[in-house]
Amino acid sequence: MMEYGFDTFLLLVAAAGAAGFIDAMAGGGGLITLPALLTAGVPPVAALGTNKLQSTFGTATAAFRFARAGHVDIRRMGVPILCTLAGAGAGALTVQVIDPAVLAAILPGLLIIIAGHFLLSPRMTDEDRTRRVGAFGFGVAAGSVGFYDGFFGPGAGSFYMLAFILLAGLGLLRATAHTKVLNFASNIVALAVLAAGGHVLWITGLAMALANMVGATIGASTAMRFGARVIRPLLALMSVALTIKMVSDSANPLAQYLRIQ
Repeated sequence: MMEYGFDTFLLLVAAAGAAGFIDAMAGGGGLITLPALLTAGVPPVAALGTNKLQSTFGTATAAFRFARAGHVDIRRMGVPILCTLAGAGAGALTVQVIDPAVLAAILPGLLIIIAGHFLLSPRMTDEDRTRRVGAFGFGVAAGSVGFYDGFFGPGAGSFYMLAFILLAGLGLLRATAHTKVLNFASNIVALAVLAAGGHVLWITGLAMALANMVGATIGASTAMRFGARVIRPLLALMSVALTIKMVSDSANPLAQYLRIQ
């Protein structure tokens, strides 16, 4: 059990609600909840595990809302889901023995590229386009993002989204909907692995999960109502915000390098 006050507990719950809303539309909810858990004094790996617990409920809620509205073709998701599960499991095992700061050093540049693509591409609409890879090729991409999600997490939704748009040819709204399915798959297996290692604060995580579900419900409804008009700029904003957060983190090797220069 962690030793923190009720006011801190309430702030964690509020952070989870805000994260669920943002995550349902654009991903990047971990940008809010993971730093909040770390600030509350939760050890890094336990923070990752607890964050997976609360986000699993949120992504499940958002995925269900999108699927019920007919925005998910679950028949074509078998291979990507299996690859995502395998990748996330491997990532969650790896994070328990390797410092995730190593991976964090290269992510800011990737996120800036993603933000630029979402913001500047003239083709970013809700209309589907031609699929560029087959099931196996997309499965490899999904498994790679799944590994990252299990290993570290924040920004995984943006990478899933980019894969669905560039490789599977989906429009923004359907890409968002399918992203939630894979996000749920990677979250649930990473949660299982981290929980087995004793790295989850259950009371805090479940309280945050309830708030995340409320936020995810509102966020999914907002995304379906406004589509690309709200998803596109929010994706760019969250990618830039995550980049700034990572570069400003004193533990990030890239931040240390920039200070030396």
